[in-house]
Amino acid sequence: MPDAGLLVPPDRVQRWVENFQGRHGTTALTVLDGGLEGSASDGSTFRMDLPFATRYAGLPDASAFAVAARTAPPADWGVLLVRKGGFAVARLSGTRTSASKVGQRHVQGRTKAGGQSQQRFARRRDNQARQAFEAAADHAVRLFGDLAGPVVTGGDASALEAVLEDPRLRALQVLQRRLPVPDPRRAVLEQAVADACSVGVAVHNSDGPSWPGRSSADGADGR
Repeated sequence: MPDAGLLVPPDRVQRWVENFQGRHGTTALTVLDGGLEGSASDGSTFRMDLPFATRYAGLPDASAFAVAARTAPPADWGVLLVRKGGFAVARLSGTRTSASKVGQRHVQGRTKAGGQSQQRFARRRDNQARQAFEAAADHAVRLFGDLAGPVVTGGDASALEAVLEDPRLRALQVLQRRLPVPDPRRAVLEQAVADACSVGVAVHNSDGPSWPGRSSADGADGR
């Protein structure tokens, strides 16, 4: 089966590995290229990577990896979520949010009208989107000011690009991983913070013989 990408909170890492072994059989753990890898007796494999592009150099042990994951959030970092329907910005210390702002901006949807009406509508829509992105950039500048650590982003790639093109934000250390999020609201921001602090897991389920009691998929909940 093809690889599956998951986000697993640090507190569930050890249980997730135990459940993987229960589904796929005896699993050998190794540390390779800064991540924790597992290879099961049925041919299934997984790889775990710490959040914030942190490289793991500890023991090949799930509990040790979980400890490293819990201590991975930097002392000063940020979250920037942008979609055409709104934005969310947060500055954090470890897992604690020190300042945040969530905002919505109305951007009209597409129209089926043609001709000059369509052109006027497109210009108005572009102006609304530009104003929304400018508002997001202004709040990012205000909150991130002297930010020392990385920024985790989420939302539309084009919207984020438009915001991060602001000269005042070009010095930010933006991490490569972009979170998929709906229109930013307070709850969406809180979930994005949790996801940013979670372990990334890539799973490859073997098509070989099933281990007794094995389920068809490895979920992120670790139950």
